[in-house]
Amino acid sequence: MSELRFTVEHEWLRQDADGLVTVGITAYAQEALGDVVFVQLPEVQAYTVGAEVAVLESVKAASTIAMPLDGEVIEVNSALEASPELVNQDPLGEGWFFRFRPVNASAVADLLDQAAYERLLNANADA
Repeated sequence: MSELRFTVEHEWLRQDADGLVTVGITAYAQEALGDVVFVQLPEVQAYTVGAEVAVLESVKAASTIAMPLDGEVIEVNSALEASPELVNQDPLGEGWFFRFRPVNASAVADLLDQAAYERLLNANADA
């Protein structure tokens, strides 16, 4: 398993050995949302970066997941449809949302690494 990358929207990405990228939300995002009660997963199709691909509803708010890079969604975590609480219980593991094949696989490396993401969180906390 390779190192996680992050977006400023608090999504995590993991480039897997098969070339696909798994996407979920960070623990920070999960804590901000509170208990997730519903997840609408993306369709298996191609999306452009920034496109709204999934919707989360929690006891506090509704939130969207944007496509982090251009690519084609290949697989969704259908377990979330029956058990959306997996996002709360294991946001960096069993609570993943979808896997996609990026148009440009090297673009994953351009996203935030752990240190840069932590600096983002610290900057948000200081603001």
